[in-house]
This record gives sequence, structure tokens and C-alpha cells, in this order.
Amino acid sequence: MAGERRDPYRNFRFRIEVEGIQQAGFSEISGFDASLSVIEYREGNETITPRKLPGLAKYGNISLKWGVTDSMDMYNWMSESIQGKVSRKTVTIIAINEEGADVATWQVIEAWPSKYSAPSFKGTGNEIAIESLELAHEGMTRTK
Repeated sequence: MAGERRDPYRNFRFRIEVEGIQQAGFSEISGFDASLSVIEYREGNETITPRKLPGLAKYGNISLKWGVTDSMDMYNWMSESIQGKVSRKTVTIIAINEEGADVATWQVIEAWPSKYSAPSFKGTGNEIAIESLELAHEGMTRTK
């Protein structure tokens, strides 16, 4: 157990790498999860409790949010998908510790944009304009 970290890492220090896309920073990422569906099965001569068998693996869509800049790389990825040129990419989510070192990573495979949201604007507001992109994907693994 020597050398193991006891305190959890903070959720506000992270970076995201999207294969072939240069996007400076993201303010939020959410929704990356994995689950197995449950198939209940019972034969007539068994007890009243059904057996539970593993079904298909399911992966939740990932939502990325970032402040609007002059970069259009993420928008262009979605725009190409709408035009029928779906480009699947590997997305890596990296947690960073207080010293700035990469400490935990998750890799998402075969990701492609399924929804884009432009920022909302309000004449009396003072918030940052936020774009968002939802990614569908086919798998997620923790690599570190």
C-alpha cells in the first residue's frame, strides 16, 4: 500500500484530447458511463425468483461544454457528420493532479458527434457564451 494516494483527485482539473482536433479547453464533461442491461429469465420449474443474466453493454453519450472562441474545429466535426461524412474519433479524458501531472485517464472509442448546441444570448447577461457537443460512442476504458 506504500505510495498509494488516499485523497481523491479534484474534478475541476482535467483536459480532453480529441484525435485530430485542437480545442483549447473545456469547462465541463459529463455523461461518460458504462452499464450492462439485465435479462431476467425463469423456467417454470424454478423458484419464484428469476435468474438475472447479463445483456448488452451500453455506454452513455458524453456531453462536452466549452466557452466560445474563434476555434470552429468541434463545430466542423458536427457539421461534417450532418452532411453524411461521419468521422469516428478516439477521445481521451485526463484527470490532472494539483502539480499538473496526468493521474487518471479514460479512453472513449469510435466517438462521433450526435448533437450540437449553440450558446444562448441575453442582452442583460454577463455569463460566458457556451457551446456544447454530445458524443455517441462504442466503448470506454480507464487506461490509467
